[in-house]
Amino acid sequence: MQTIISPLVSHRLCLAPAVPRYRLPNIYHRAPPSIRLSNHRSTTSPCLFSSAAASRDSEMATEDVQDPRIAKIASSIRVIPDFPKPGIMFQDITTLLLDTEAFKDTIALFVDRYKDKGISVVAGVEARGFIFGPPIALAIGAKFVPMRKPKKLPGKVISEEYSLEYGTDTIEMHVGAVEPGERAIIIDDLIATGGTLAAAIRLLERVGVKIVECACVIELPELKGKEKLGETPLFVLVSSAA
Repeated sequence: MQTIISPLVSHRLCLAPAVPRYRLPNIYHRAPPSIRLSNHRSTTSPCLFSSAAASRDSEMATEDVQDPRIAKIASSIRVIPDFPKPGIMFQDITTLLLDTEAFKDTIALFVDRYKDKGISVVAGVEARGFIFGPPIALAIGAKFVPMRKPKKLPGKVISEEYSLEYGTDTIEMHVGAVEPGERAIIIDDLIATGGTLAAAIRLLERVGVKIVECACVIELPELKGKEKLGETPLFVLVSSAA
């Protein structure tokens, strides 16, 4: 299994203060408070640094050229220290969504990658996969299939259970949403421990779908989530800093 990270300039995020007036999404991880771009060293600024050590087994996504869109996307992702509890560095994509150019560029990068790969299914993992998946699906002419937590889908479903740190959870998809032989990508905002994406892969493969790739905006390589994906490739735009 390979991780493919967009190969452009490294960029450290500037932290913004937490904004308590709205409730932040409840996905979190133990990770350092910064984001970086992988696999290309820049000498243009003392604030830029190489991420080769954390992605030594990664493959370049495109030709080794600089793309300012990646740096803008990285800088738009806010990191909230100690949320929702002490020691957690929360990667907040709501600030990316407030930046219309960064959001547009995020979708465009995924569309450019998948528009000519014969993708017929974009499967979005609840809940942030529902943000990025539909515009990608529309742009490449694919259908969007939501993959949800239990008791969220109204029709007959197929389910796949997966392990959490304490206990288990389940992901579900409507029966008949996909057909054997279809080609799919699975999209989410972030890969941490990889359990949810691995369950999504198993669920689609059970009904004969070919998984072309998993795609995420952010990877937390220190949590080694890509190891749970087996032979399915992983494509990410930015990687958390070690």
